[in-house]
Amino acid sequence: MECDILIKNVSVLTKDFEINSNQTVAIQDSQIIAIGSSGSFTDGQYLSSEVIDGKGKLLMPGMVDGHTHTCQQYLRGRTADEYPMVWARILVPFESNLTEDDVYEGAKLSALEMIKSGTTSFAESGGMHMHRVVDATVEAGLRAAITYSTMDSGGFIPNSMLTSVEEAVSRGEKFYKEYQGAGEGRVDIWFALRQVMTSTPELVQAMAEKAREYNTGLHTHLAEHRDEVKHCLQNYQKRPAEFLDSMGALGPNLLTAHNVLLSDGEISLLAERGVHLIHCPRNNYSSHGFPKTPTILHQGISVGLGSDGAASSSLSLFEEMRTLRSGMKAFWGLQIFDPTVMSAKELLKMATVGGAEAILHGEEIGVIEIGRKADLILIDIDQPHILPSHNLVNSLIETVTSADVKDVIIDGKIVMKNREVLTLDEEKILFESKNRLQSIAERAGL
Repeated sequence: MECDILIKNVSVLTKDFEINSNQTVAIQDSQIIAIGSSGSFTDGQYLSSEVIDGKGKLLMPGMVDGHTHTCQQYLRGRTADEYPMVWARILVPFESNLTEDDVYEGAKLSALEMIKSGTTSFAESGGMHMHRVVDATVEAGLRAAITYSTMDSGGFIPNSMLTSVEEAVSRGEKFYKEYQGAGEGRVDIWFALRQVMTSTPELVQAMAEKAREYNTGLHTHLAEHRDEVKHCLQNYQKRPAEFLDSMGALGPNLLTAHNVLLSDGEISLLAERGVHLIHCPRNNYSSHGFPKTPTILHQGISVGLGSDGAASSSLSLFEEMRTLRSGMKAFWGLQIFDPTVMSAKELLKMATVGGAEAILHGEEIGVIEIGRKADLILIDIDQPHILPSHNLVNSLIETVTSADVKDVIIDGKIVMKNREVLTLDEEKILFESKNRLQSIAERAGL
């Protein structure tokens, strides 16, 4: 039988987060059509002109960045060691000065980094000129949920980033109708709220209603800042999650980013409503604190991971997994002598299944099994910093880096082969980006 891609003699990370060695995987028309021990396949049972030798490699689901800002790719190295409020003093002036070409080139640079880091899908929190992010995403071959940043209040927000409720609705509907399903179905268009401090109740209600009407997702920051909690208590006599619930925004189509300052009552409410939570550990630890992740997981809430963009870190979800594990063990585990407070398997689940569920593709990606979309990465494990290992699943968290990702397959197409990205011109993107950085900084007064 002919197939598009045949991966031979590879180790496979199963849906139970165990590892099966010496496997063969066949891919046809964007889907996985066969998995089994290499010895169980007869000669010629599957034939392909594209054969990947998996010897010394581990095949795992592509990771999902559940919360990122592609438009902040040109802010790398700018926000470290800065006093609050970084968002008001640096991020807003930067974003408000981006041109369409800036957004497009930054999104290509972001896509390049994601692919080389083993990320095959992402949820874009929103910015300006987001149609250009769609263009870059389609070109790169990534899967994504993309939305516009939506704000209608806030004293420090420039007029170019503010919009009325009517304008936000009109823009969101137009964006959805023009770009939903772009890239052979890889791109979904969502609605969004930047955060509750820059959203009136009318905007919250409108965006929640439109997301339900179009059967798509709603993306927002939640419980990220103490000022956010204070704002909601003073203005609505409710905590942030309680306020969103009173506006009809909580539901299974809602993705909330950060989720650091949640009360136990809010966690129970989010669980009851089936909301999908995303943690961004490297950003959260340095700026906001330690989330109640063990409690969140105990409530049965689906949790994914996000990089939060390049302004404060790389886009590597391997680093996010490692950081979350260290923080949870230090903050929650040590005081009660519980070294298993955040297991390697749970972290891998967050980076794959949790993210897939958050972008509303939990039935299609995030797991390697027959019938699923072939969004896969191959890791070179035959290296001295990885093998030999008593437990390779643990080593995936402890020692594997983005540089160990050798091949990337998205929607059944090879996007990176032996560290060479096939869909983007890496040399050209890096050259253009280096030339563009300074002009953006000067325009934004940074």
